[in-house]
Amino acid sequence: MRVPLSWLREYVDLPATETGRDVQAKLIGVGLEVETVEQIGAGLKGPLVVGQVLTIEELEGFKKPIRFCTVDVGNANGTGEPQEIVCGARNFAVGDKVVVVLPGAVLPGDFAIAARKTYGKTSHGMICSTGELGMGDDGTHGIIVLPPEHEAGTDAIELLQLVDEVLDIAVTPDRGYCLSMRGVARETAIAYGLPLRDPALLDVPAPNAFGYPVKVADPLGCDKFTARTVVGLQPEARSPIWLQRRLQKAGMRPISLAVDITNYVMLELGQPLHAYDRTRIEGPIGVRRAQQGEKLTTLDGTVRVLDAEDLVITDDRGPIGLAGVMGGANTEIADLQEGAGTTEVVIEAAHFDAISIARTARRHKLSSEASKRFERGADPQAAAAAAQRTVDLLVLLAGGTAESGVTEISAPSAPRTIAMPANHPDRVAGVEYGRETVVRRLQEVGCDVYGQDELIVTVPSWRPDLGEPNDLAEEVIRLEGYENLPSTLPTPPSGRGLTDRQRLHRRIGRALAGAGYVEALNYPFIGDAVLDRLGLEADDARRRTVKIVNPLSDEEPALRTTLLPGLLGALRRNDGRGSHDLALFETGLVFRPTGTETKAVRLPVDRRPTDEEIAGLDASLPRQPRRAAVVLAGAREQAGWWGRGRPADWADAIEAARTIAREAGVEVTVRSDRHTPWHPGRCAALYVTVDGEETLFGHAGELHPRVVKEFHLPERTCAMEVELDVLEQAVDGVLRAPRISTFPVATQDVALVVAQDVPAADVERALRDGAGELLESVRLFDVFTGEQIGGGNKSLAYALRFRAADRTLTVDEATAARDAAVALAAERTGAVLRGA
Repeated sequence: MRVPLSWLREYVDLPATETGRDVQAKLIGVGLEVETVEQIGAGLKGPLVVGQVLTIEELEGFKKPIRFCTVDVGNANGTGEPQEIVCGARNFAVGDKVVVVLPGAVLPGDFAIAARKTYGKTSHGMICSTGELGMGDDGTHGIIVLPPEHEAGTDAIELLQLVDEVLDIAVTPDRGYCLSMRGVARETAIAYGLPLRDPALLDVPAPNAFGYPVKVADPLGCDKFTARTVVGLQPEARSPIWLQRRLQKAGMRPISLAVDITNYVMLELGQPLHAYDRTRIEGPIGVRRAQQGEKLTTLDGTVRVLDAEDLVITDDRGPIGLAGVMGGANTEIADLQEGAGTTEVVIEAAHFDAISIARTARRHKLSSEASKRFERGADPQAAAAAAQRTVDLLVLLAGGTAESGVTEISAPSAPRTIAMPANHPDRVAGVEYGRETVVRRLQEVGCDVYGQDELIVTVPSWRPDLGEPNDLAEEVIRLEGYENLPSTLPTPPSGRGLTDRQRLHRRIGRALAGAGYVEALNYPFIGDAVLDRLGLEADDARRRTVKIVNPLSDEEPALRTTLLPGLLGALRRNDGRGSHDLALFETGLVFRPTGTETKAVRLPVDRRPTDEEIAGLDASLPRQPRRAAVVLAGAREQAGWWGRGRPADWADAIEAARTIAREAGVEVTVRSDRHTPWHPGRCAALYVTVDGEETLFGHAGELHPRVVKEFHLPERTCAMEVELDVLEQAVDGVLRAPRISTFPVATQDVALVVAQDVPAADVERALRDGAGELLESVRLFDVFTGEQIGGGNKSLAYALRFRAADRTLTVDEATAARDAAVALAAERTGAVLRGA
């Protein structure tokens, strides 16, 4: 809502020294969101005057029409002589009154005006348009042509109200009454402690049987309908300058006098109105629900197919308007051109159901100034006053005559009352306001208050948002000042700290970040298309998804079953924006339906659910394991003076899994595997030991080239995904720090020849089991294949580290442990000591 300060002063006697910034601060203090204060006419400097066009000479020989004009500007130029001005506009003629800016003036945008030679003539000033003066759109897209009664030489800055301040207020849905000057003026009067001149306090004639006939078939959708008729309008009448300027400052474009007046009254009182050309209405005006498939051409020229829930205004032919949203083209007010304009109008001032109007506006994607006000709750008691105000302005400005007939149809209603203890605001805010302050503040917002300790509050008709004691308490608190509330931090009870699970998850995140990975948080939504791009088979468990009833996007209607789609999307976006060396990770839940879920029950809100009800709700949920995943692309080690660098590969993805497992104190066993979406020859299955058995807890490796192409990823992109819940099950008690021995280590290297199909993990496990307690660590540091060891074989070189906690090992002890390890490896895997 745009509120011109000059207009606001009509209803509240603000101190003359108060600026827009001062009013902004006051309104913010009472809870209104005043976003900006626009300084209209800032930097404008005269002379800017009314001029009368005396002569027009058409200049020839130029690419566009150019006119050389002489304009009478009175004594504003200091000589009284006609001012010579070159102008390219063509929407004015000899004798018209126009706005002239003279040399020495400065227009908005720091545009200085001086005499200059152009098109072979010297132009001493400029004839102005609305755009050049920063006035907004007046619909003409040309020179301002003023009414003839203004004398040449009159100051146009004051005449056109070019200097003003406009407050731009973001009205929240619960403050619909502030979509009007009346509502904002009320808040301003309260903030300053000044009286309000309510523009709705008008003498309104009582309804009678002579008004225009109206039939309301849906009183729930339309609980009040007022109709007034004005005849004898002068077709040539135009909106006065003050009316046009107020509309422009409020962000609306002047159209015609009748339409401008209805818009003006809507801005003033917050009551949307509509004016019908009476000669175009056939029969009584009706209000009903539309028939399914009925059609209506609205004022914007669009043919709209109506829904059975739409509320429409009708005559004998059918719909003539979408109630509370937009009128129909078949009863549109004709532009008041000479002898051809509308001379008889029927004014509609009605109150419609907020929910019905909101749904109609959204259904037809047609948000109008009227629908914004109705869906936020217009004042039903303002309809008669708004109709009277419109009639008064039509009579005053268009020379019309108000017919004596007054139609008013109202559904029975009673004022809303709320019972509230007088100290309820005190208990809500923790501040002792006292009964007197509570009553005074509620009366300021328009409530009638009765009672002593128990207050009976009658809510004003313009405040549909006040429905319970807490709403009334909020009014008292905001008017007393939120800034005056004491700031007291609650004292939380001492907790038990993080759980073992939470600590593990945090350690995993820190470990991956320390290894050079950047955390990426993604939406947990996927669609079938991304599962197709991953190449998942039709029977893959990851295709069984949980569908969302109201998804954010129709393309992603399900909850994710794997973390990879979100990470791959993040990697693709970053790569496309120039970051090519990437290592991303994410930890989060995936959602795996088991097929045994039950239908969710609706839990009560008036009491705590029982344990059985909570258990029933849990039974309706899918399995939600927590996972961790990484994706890598580009360089893992940068090139520099220290070396050539190294690209990320499948081994880095596997090492990421080991990094995670080390935080839980768990060893990972790596075996070759085939698992979508990884490359079949570069995919590793990751196992941990749970209750003495190897359990799969994830996969790592290089992605399949087809998946890389589908996702538009860099070549050789690698990924890893593991299930943290399985990792937690593998944890054997409390994680203990390793003991550091003060005795030296004994290192023994062995190279074992095994068949190509023997996993290195099996050889390593045999070495560990055979070496016994003296073995501190075993590390594979070389893999070799070639003719030297025979076809179908490979050589695996391991570094075995032995150490005793209580002594220095002898060579014989280390050698014996090594030989035992090699012997067991030979027994289990057929390994042969290379060179033996």
